Amino acid sequence: MFETQYTELAVAVDDIAERIRALGEFAPGSYKEYARLTNLKEADGIPSAEEMIKDLVKGQEAIAKTARSIVPVADGASDEVTLDLLTQRMTVHEKNAWMLRSLIA
Repeated sequence: MFETQYTELAVAVDDIAERIRALGEFAPGSYKEYARLTNLKEADGIPSAEEMIKDLVKGQEAIAKTARSIVPVADGASDEVTLDLLTQRMTVHEKNAWMLRSLIA
């Protein structure tokens, strides 16, 4: 499951960057740049397996929430392509959060 999520996220980074460029904006070009822009926190030290899963759940939920908060902006701009991308991302992140929560329930 973790490898599947990792692979899917790598593809998502490309999709998001392509959309940003299609809108005529500069897209972050490295994971370092994405890390600088994120509001997700990295764990300190070496967390336990359960703590890692809980952190992943929080991250998945935070990303879905962020995507949801952007929907009104894209809708107001009649940007159907971005709305579609946001819907796809919310679907993936909500499912991932659910699957991860099932591991610690």
